[in-house]
Amino acid sequence: MANAQKQNEQQESITARAANYGQWYLDVIRRADLADHSSVRGCMVIKPHGYAIWEKLQRELDDRFKATGHVNAYFPLFIPLSFLSKEEQHAAGFAKECAVVTHHRLVSKDGKVVVDPESQLEEPLIVRPTSETIIWAQYKNWIQSYRDLPILINQWANVVRWEMRTRLFLRTAEFLWQEGHTAHATEEEAREEVVRMLDVYADVAENVMAVPVIKGAKTPGERFAGAVDTLCIEGMMQDGKALQMGTSHYLGQNFAKAQDVQFLNSKGELEYVHATSWGVSTRLIGALIMTHSDDVGMILPPRLAPIHVVVVPIYKTEEEQKKTIAEAHTLAAELKSAGIVVKVDDREGIMPGAKFYEWEGKGVPLRIEIGPKDIEKNSLCLVRRFVIEKEGESEQDLRKRRKSFIPRAEGVTTVKSLLETMQSELLERARIMSRARTKVIDTLEDFEKFFTQENGGFAWVHWAGNSDGEDQMAKRFETSIRCLPFPDQIIPEARGEGKCILTGKPSKQRVVMAKAY
Repeated sequence: MANAQKQNEQQESITARAANYGQWYLDVIRRADLADHSSVRGCMVIKPHGYAIWEKLQRELDDRFKATGHVNAYFPLFIPLSFLSKEEQHAAGFAKECAVVTHHRLVSKDGKVVVDPESQLEEPLIVRPTSETIIWAQYKNWIQSYRDLPILINQWANVVRWEMRTRLFLRTAEFLWQEGHTAHATEEEAREEVVRMLDVYADVAENVMAVPVIKGAKTPGERFAGAVDTLCIEGMMQDGKALQMGTSHYLGQNFAKAQDVQFLNSKGELEYVHATSWGVSTRLIGALIMTHSDDVGMILPPRLAPIHVVVVPIYKTEEEQKKTIAEAHTLAAELKSAGIVVKVDDREGIMPGAKFYEWEGKGVPLRIEIGPKDIEKNSLCLVRRFVIEKEGESEQDLRKRRKSFIPRAEGVTTVKSLLETMQSELLERARIMSRARTKVIDTLEDFEKFFTQENGGFAWVHWAGNSDGEDQMAKRFETSIRCLPFPDQIIPEARGEGKCILTGKPSKQRVVMAKAY
């Protein structure tokens, strides 16, 4: 049995991050049982454990959307080609990623199922890459007067963007997301909405996902197609690359004009409506993996963990089995009554070590081991999924610090406290990592050194260039401007005016540049 267990662990071993970060990422997904590649090229199957994480993210986001006055609705998957063509910039931005439906029927011919050539649609339909055009066509029927505004709608849906180079969760041809689409009477109100929803995303990222982010605005070259302004949150992953985790767009009156959505204001005058859209997707699960996980597997912040605690009974004899399993279920009932999600792993025929290995790989924050001696001593053995590493600490010492023994009577109180501690420590650990790979840079020489000889990360540089300059930097260093940080997001050493790193022209503020996913 021990040899079989060891062999199984070797088969499921994870590539070290330092050796191959891309393969490590895929190995963590496999070990955590989050998702599979689909038989449909570029698409993924989200498995129950992965979907449970997405459901918890949905709940956290949805509660905040509704608390800010939004309601959920659903719009069609298919968009007439003519709708997309009405907003030229928007159409051009998505043209290369669109899947197109041209026929509506199959027929059987010569033993094969083929497309019926006589079933061609009068107008091709686009499988939604995003829903602005189809939603604003509907808003035209809903909005006549200022009394009909604002409209605050969110949609939970799937979208298709025909990606050629895909990676599970981060970039797939089909993915799950939410997209908010709101209509307002004034630019001021719409812009307030854009900032409000970006703050919601930042709140979920930091206080639920334990991922620190920078809030800022995109440059014109990086804006959403058809937007007047795009705001974003950017997180740093363990390899120093940036991940755009959420965006919020002020669309101006572009989509209202494209669909002729006008309203009578309080003075009886016709105006075009002001629009916003905002969204996050299942790539947030990729952010969780790349911010927190280690060479053992997934590490989940407790607020997003589908299971907070796994209880593993340990026994040798039949009598010990009855006692430890009974105690495990008694403890689980107490923890559940306190709002803690518990799994008792009392599966037979599986060694405790294999169970530990499985649940660690899935990122369960806390494990409780219950053996005969623990029952005798009226104590509990608690094993944390992670602790903050100390400089120079060995793996053996780290494992020792993860384990602790507490009185049985303190179980519920200690577990609740430990989960909150782990949540805050994950955020602090991510902040430490981000700060360590953040650098204020004033010369192109130092910039090149940072991204070619050093580890790279977030480079705070002065910028007075244009989109051509951004393209130059991207070709030379594979970097992009992630955002123009808001004033309250600028780190102290990066404040003040200076000279553009590329052109030498005067620059009023620094931007954040990085390699990115």
